[in-house]
Amino acid sequence: MATWAADLAGPVGLALARAVEQLPGEHGMPGGSRFELKWDGFRVGAACRAGEVRLWSRNGKDFTTKFPDIQAALAGQVHTDCVLDGELVVWTGERMDFDALQARMVNTAATVRRRLAPEQPASLVVFDLLAVGDIDVRPMRWTARRKRLEALAEAWRPPLQLSPVTSDVAEAREWLEAFKASGVEGLVVKGASTRYQPGRREWVKWKSRDTVEAIIGAVTGTLRHPEILVVGRYRGEELEVVGRTVKLTEDQSAAIGKLLKPAAARHPWPDQLSTHWGRGSKTPIVKVQPAIVVEVAADAALQAGHYRHPLRLIRYRPDLEPSDVEMLPTS
Repeated sequence: MATWAADLAGPVGLALARAVEQLPGEHGMPGGSRFELKWDGFRVGAACRAGEVRLWSRNGKDFTTKFPDIQAALAGQVHTDCVLDGELVVWTGERMDFDALQARMVNTAATVRRRLAPEQPASLVVFDLLAVGDIDVRPMRWTARRKRLEALAEAWRPPLQLSPVTSDVAEAREWLEAFKASGVEGLVVKGASTRYQPGRREWVKWKSRDTVEAIIGAVTGTLRHPEILVVGRYRGEELEVVGRTVKLTEDQSAAIGKLLKPAAARHPWPDQLSTHWGRGSKTPIVKVQPAIVVEVAADAALQAGHYRHPLRLIRYRPDLEPSDVEMLPTS
């Protein structure tokens, strides 16, 4: 059995990425850039030692019992003691299904977990190696770690897979375009000469954003000086929240504030919304007449038609009516 430092036995500390607005070029990272797809799932560290497998979240939570299918796949296919870094995803057809993945996370009953595993099988996309055998490879360059990881993964089969990587930025963009319909939300870029540094944001992540139209249904702040827009789309006749923007600039706030009118009594939204972006579990909102259409930049991370990540206001669309905005599916 391999002898590891205590932090490799678990919970496993994972390297992090910082968000950037511009995609680095081929020489933008130390030693040259290496581009990988950014998968829409849950990040995990997997410690495989002496036939035992443990899965840990980025925040140190034990995921092992929640994903017995991945635990079994690692135990059956990984025959060398190692610590892996990857992303848990669930596929429904040709698209990653975050809702299905989350359903597996929130169900704690063992009988439910056993039922969901074959109904909503998970996959583990592996992109880095922290240890192999008795060797802690974190101090090694990315290129050395990747070479060892590729050798380790040579005989893997689903649900285990090795995340593809390229040094060609044009090829990376082609991958992103090809996989966008699958829910891939951007690229992660690493330096070929960099070491693996848990807790440090030495990698960068760049998200591909499409522009879409949505209807302003509420704001935070005040009617005349909105801070954040809460936007929606109709599902049938019901206006449904689909996302919120990042904080507006002063110019954006002033321009949008001139357009907003207070909501009528029959506005369908509550006075507060349950969100993960406020300081508490409920965030007060100021409801407005749902008459203003805006164009926003959105990434590919969707959950039941809702954008999980903040949107960016691009512009007001005076040429569009709420009825022109694409509706959410009714089934």
